[in-house]
Amino acid sequence: MANERDDKPSVSRLNWLRAAVLGANDGLVSVSSIVLGVGGAGVGRGTIFTAGLAGLVAGALSMAVGEYVSVSSQRDSERAFIAREKKSLRDHPAEELAELAKIYEEKGLSTKTAAQVAKELTALDPVTAHLDAELNLDEDDLNNPTQAAIASLISFSIGGFVPLIVVLAVGASFRLAATFFAVLLALVLTGYLSAAVGGAAKKRAVIRVVVGGAIAMLVTYGIGALFGTAVG
Repeated sequence: MANERDDKPSVSRLNWLRAAVLGANDGLVSVSSIVLGVGGAGVGRGTIFTAGLAGLVAGALSMAVGEYVSVSSQRDSERAFIAREKKSLRDHPAEELAELAKIYEEKGLSTKTAAQVAKELTALDPVTAHLDAELNLDEDDLNNPTQAAIASLISFSIGGFVPLIVVLAVGASFRLAATFFAVLLALVLTGYLSAAVGGAAKKRAVIRVVVGGAIAMLVTYGIGALFGTAVG
C-alpha cells in the first residue's frame, strides 16, 4: 500500500503542470493576437514587436498574480477544512468513525466491512482517512500557490516568445502569415500536453485549442486591419 501511495501523481505536481501548460497556451494566443492585430493595421516591425513584448510582460505578470491568488484561496479553504476535521475528530471521535464507515458503505461495502475498514484506517491515521474519504485531500500535498504562479509566469513567457521570434526572423511579406502558422503548430503541442496532463482525449483537446487560437488571431487581425485603415 505504501508503494501504491508513493506512485500516485502528486497534487502539487499536477497543479504545476496544469498551470504551465495553460500558461503557455495563453501566452501563444494572447501575444500572437496582439501581434496580428497590430500588424493588421499596417505598422512596421518595431511597433509590432513593442506591442507584442508589452503584451507578453503584462500577460505573464497577470497570469502569475491570478494563479497565485486562485491557488492561495483554494489552499486556504483546504486548510480550514482540515482544521475543522481535526477538531471534530478530537471532540466527536465516535461520530466521526460512524461517518467514515457510512462513506465506505455508500461506496458499495457491506455494513460490517465498511465498519471494519473505518476502524482500521482510523487506528492508523484518522485525519488522513477522513481527508481522503471525504475530499480526496492529502495534508502533505496541498496545492502550492508560489509554484503555480512561477509556472504560469515562465510558461506564458515561453509561449509569448514564439510569435515575437517569428516577427523578428521573417520578412515583412510573410511575417503575419508565418506568425499565424507557427502559433498554430505550437498550439498543437500545448493542446496535446494539456490533454496528457488531464487524462483527456488528445485529439479533441488539440482541435479545441487550435480552432480557438485561430479564431482569436483572425478576429484581432481583422479588427486591426479595419480600425487601422479607418484611423489612418
